[in-house]
Amino acid sequence: PELLRSELQACRDRGLPIAFGTATDPYQPAEREFRITRRLLEVFAEFEGLEFSITTKGAGLILGDLDLLKTISSRHRFSVHMTVTTTDERLARLLEPKAPPPWKRLEAVSKLAAAGIYAGVNAMPILPGITDSPAMLEDLVRQAAGAGAQFLHANVLFLMPSAMKRFMPFLEREFPHLVRRYRKLYGHSAYLSPEYKQGMQALVAGLRARYGLESRRGDAPLAKRYGQLALNL
Repeated sequence: PELLRSELQACRDRGLPIAFGTATDPYQPAEREFRITRRLLEVFAEFEGLEFSITTKGAGLILGDLDLLKTISSRHRFSVHMTVTTTDERLARLLEPKAPPPWKRLEAVSKLAAAGIYAGVNAMPILPGITDSPAMLEDLVRQAAGAGAQFLHANVLFLMPSAMKRFMPFLEREFPHLVRRYRKLYGHSAYLSPEYKQGMQALVAGLRARYGLESRRGDAPLAKRYGQLALNL
C-alpha cells in the first residue's frame, strides 16, 4: 500500500490515467481469499482527482467491493469496463470456461450503474467467423443497453505468436472449418487487415447509435465534488 500511495501521488501530479485489468483480471478467484484488489482499492479511496478504470469479467467479486467503488466514484473520474465477448451462453462456455456467464456479467453492470457508477461493456475480442456476425453483435449491444451500460467499446482479436500457439489447437478442435481462414488472416501479422477492422468499427458504431450507448473508453464524468481542475488533461 505504501508503494501504491507514492505511485498514485505521482500519477495525480502528472495527470496520468490508471487502468486495472488490461493485462490480468484483478478479480481472479484467489481474490476471495487474499483480497489484494480490495486492499489496493482502499488506497485509491484515500485519494481524489485521478482518472481510474477497472476492466474485469469478475461479476460477483466486483460487487463485493461496491461500497469502496461508490466512494472511489465520488472522488475520481472512475469507470468499470465489464468484458462480454458474446451473449451466446453455449459459446461463452466454450470460449471462456472459467469466467462468469454473460448474463451474470450484464447483471453486474446493471447493479453498478444503479449504484451510480459509470459502467459499460467491452465487447472484445471480436473473433472472425465466431462472434462477428451482425446479429450476434446486435444482441450483445442490445443486452448491454438493456442492462444499463453507459458505453460500449469493441475491438477485434489480435494474435501474438505466443497466443497463436495456444489458440490454434483450440480452433482445430472446436472450429476446424475456420483453421485455414485464421492461418491466412494471421499468418503474417498479429493484427487483422485495416479493411476488416474498419468494417467492424462501422458496424459497432451504428449499433451504439441505435441503442444509445457512448463510444469511448475512459470517458467517465469527473466527480462533481472536485471539478475539472482535479485532473491535468
